[in-house]
Amino acid sequence: MSSPRWLKRLGASLLIGGQAVTATLRGRINTVDLQDQLMEAGPGTLLIVLIISIAAGSVFNIQVAAELTRQGAGSTVGGILAIGLAREIAPLLTSCLLAGKVATAYAAQLGTMKVTEQIDAITMLRTDPVEYLVVPRMIAMVVMAPVQCFFFFLMAVWSGQITSTALYNIPPAVFWTSVRTWMDPTDLPFMLVKALVFGLIIAVIACGWGLTTKGGPKEVGTSTTGAVVMILILVAIMDVVLTQVLFGA
Repeated sequence: MSSPRWLKRLGASLLIGGQAVTATLRGRINTVDLQDQLMEAGPGTLLIVLIISIAAGSVFNIQVAAELTRQGAGSTVGGILAIGLAREIAPLLTSCLLAGKVATAYAAQLGTMKVTEQIDAITMLRTDPVEYLVVPRMIAMVVMAPVQCFFFFLMAVWSGQITSTALYNIPPAVFWTSVRTWMDPTDLPFMLVKALVFGLIIAVIACGWGLTTKGGPKEVGTSTTGAVVMILILVAIMDVVLTQVLFGA
């Protein structure tokens, strides 16, 4: 009995990821394409990240602040919001947004190149497709995922403070004092570590699924959908592991 196709593709994606990491460490980087990919994963995605972060911070805070002010604990709202965002919400939601915006582009681009035999042409020119196509995308995601996550966190906390003050009359000074008091010095660095790992997963799986596409144009759509589903599953599993390792002690 043969193993499921998704398992074979996952194995192939991990091998491609290993090749990409090795090529990066050796300095074999396609710098021309890297600039385009950094723009795609960075400024090209920033607006949607900021919009969702403002909404997430406001909604989360409305739920929390309403209950805590009823309990007479309004002074703790900022700290609870900041901890929730840094340890879980910011890296997880940022990775979901990047999976929807950037990973779909990676999988579709490489999948199209595969089915139209452009990958074969690159190989015939004695150019490694992994070095030429995967490395710039992987570096872009590893660099930009923590940056996007940091912006998400800042905007979400800021929007939380605005809603706290406007709706529940919590003074800004009380809110920010609570944030500083409750947050651990390691929370932000660990948040960025989570985002970096999630960014690596997104790039490796999206590129792997793209390069293992077989068939015609119809398969490109199937590969793109499959890549996003696999990314979300792996990010969720890795989130449990990282939360236990980084914050479980």
